[in-house]
Amino acid sequence: MTGRAEVRERTLPEMETGMFKELKISVPWGHIAIKAWGSSQGQPVLCLHGWLDNVNTFDRLIPLLPPGFHYVAMDFRGHGLSSHRAPGVLYHFEDFVSDVLRVVTSLKWNRFSLITHSFGGIVGGMFSCMFPDMVYKLILLDSLPFILETKEIENLLSYKRKMIEHMMQVETTPFRPPTVLRLPDMLERSRKVNPQVGEDGEKILLQRGAREEAGGLVLNRDRRLKQMESCIEFISQARFLSFIKKTQARILLIKSTRGFFNLRREDDQDGKLVESTVDLLKSALKERFKFVTVTGNHYIHLNAPQVVAGMIGSFLESGPKLGARL
Repeated sequence: MTGRAEVRERTLPEMETGMFKELKISVPWGHIAIKAWGSSQGQPVLCLHGWLDNVNTFDRLIPLLPPGFHYVAMDFRGHGLSSHRAPGVLYHFEDFVSDVLRVVTSLKWNRFSLITHSFGGIVGGMFSCMFPDMVYKLILLDSLPFILETKEIENLLSYKRKMIEHMMQVETTPFRPPTVLRLPDMLERSRKVNPQVGEDGEKILLQRGAREEAGGLVLNRDRRLKQMESCIEFISQARFLSFIKKTQARILLIKSTRGFFNLRREDDQDGKLVESTVDLLKSALKERFKFVTVTGNHYIHLNAPQVVAGMIGSFLESGPKLGARL
């Protein structure tokens, strides 16, 4: 990346409350949309959302966290209010990692903490190892910093093929207007796809994840984003240990009892994927790693943020303080 990305502040009705700001960061393919809470002089914290979600996933959590921090949540490319990739260009895992660097470079952050959920945790984990001097603390909400390959090595080529085929299908299908749905219908469809969010949580996500069209709502996200597996880097235990030893961050992993890895991965119905990963983190990071289990589902930070806000706040406030720009 050459130069510093431009930050342009948008004037939105919500900004009048003084609770948060909406901004756009210019990038070569368009912009990355971000949402910021607190004074820019506070300790910097970047928040990374899950697959096909957006920054509104943190709307209920951040107001419960300690003041004195500058919380910034970013929409990944192709998500929320951020620009989509150009036609003919696939989405790759490293793209999302580079989005993090673009945002913090624009904000002039040299060192910061991360609050991450689901796919955002995998991105944050890789970033913490690639740029170890930049990440002070990494908080993983029902996520893992890397995904062990387990049996997935047998499926990698299939995932990559499906990604390419899906992109080609989207591009070669004759243009038709996007599907417009009334709010009740969109909520019903969302419940079938992702029942853990809940109706209230889904309404919060749709405030940013959909736009109004004549007759109803249309989803904002890029239609080429279909399967998360096509944008994840699966790694072996040996590579995991090699990578995680690079990070300088202190890591807090909060695992929900009815979370993502219990329900949606066939290879982990018995929880061994999480157990193996936690064991590796303990052996590599020692006292820099903390693991907590809470009762709830994958979206506990959105559905019941009071359950996790205290432990997140305590973790952020522990240790030496960071300035907004070091």
